[in-house]
Amino acid sequence: MKTHAVRIHAHGGPEVLTHEQVSLAAPATGEALVRNTAIGVNYADIYEREGDHGGPHTAKPMPVTMGHMAVGVVEALGPGTDGPAVGTRVGYIGPNSYAGHTVMPAARLFPLPDALSDDVAGGYLLRGLTAEYLVRRLFPLGPGKTALVHAAAGGMGLLLGQWGRKLGARMIGTVGSPAKAEIAKGFGYDALIDYNAEDFAPRVMELTEGRGADVIYDGVGKSTFRPSLDCIRPRAMVISYGTASGNVGEFDLQLLHSKSIIVTRPTLRSWIAEPDEAREAARATFAFLADPEIDTPIEDVLPLAEAAEAHRRLEGRSTTAPIVLKP
Repeated sequence: MKTHAVRIHAHGGPEVLTHEQVSLAAPATGEALVRNTAIGVNYADIYEREGDHGGPHTAKPMPVTMGHMAVGVVEALGPGTDGPAVGTRVGYIGPNSYAGHTVMPAARLFPLPDALSDDVAGGYLLRGLTAEYLVRRLFPLGPGKTALVHAAAGGMGLLLGQWGRKLGARMIGTVGSPAKAEIAKGFGYDALIDYNAEDFAPRVMELTEGRGADVIYDGVGKSTFRPSLDCIRPRAMVISYGTASGNVGEFDLQLLHSKSIIVTRPTLRSWIAEPDEAREAARATFAFLADPEIDTPIEDVLPLAEAAEAHRRLEGRSTTAPIVLKP
């Protein structure tokens, strides 16, 4: 069959994204054909477009169909395939999602609850699954814990603040302007620090009465990682899960020595690698996103052909919520 897709034929800036018609093979045994209705845009897409294979994705032969998550409707199943029935609304994390249709392993499709809209599920699926393992499994948050979240007004920050608060943790966030502080304050944060107005590390130490945070969720990277080591408590964890300001790069391990700091650089695919684990993570994520007390704004909905504009906005760090692409 024919479908439309956004692909790259070389690595580079947003200008290398092309919207074109492509051929798609019918689903084989164990596979399903999904008609995409809402496609999420994530920083992982930018890493792949730029060719940053020190990041979460390995190099693929060109041309590459972009995208790593979407929501849609099952249109066909491969011969003898058990999976969500034709007509079922599903979400998935997988390659080639910047397209009108995508073929996916049926076992990796997550049926959506009726209470969750396509746009929210498509925009928040990867962020939601990432937040799930960050706050429930990698470092379980709860009463008595203090978490510092960098980029609190970004798509991930808005989720982490609310999920951490729901679990009973004290949430502190950093933002880049008073306007972003205004946005983030309604999303679960007990305190917000404008890192362009003051050094965040001394302020965190003040807010925690000299103890430091129990965990730091750092999706920014280069500009925030090193100062984060100055405001973490002994034997605590700094989680570098993203690199919006650039890769952290090499650093002296002796910086961790005096406080026995734990540093980790996780990626979602390792935390949903097992099908049973992935299904449980999706269940928890959908329950959280469908909770009427949780706010899930959408920054914008753009046609799939305008994927380059979505990338420019994300790279410019001007977004405060997810952007969704529509085929």
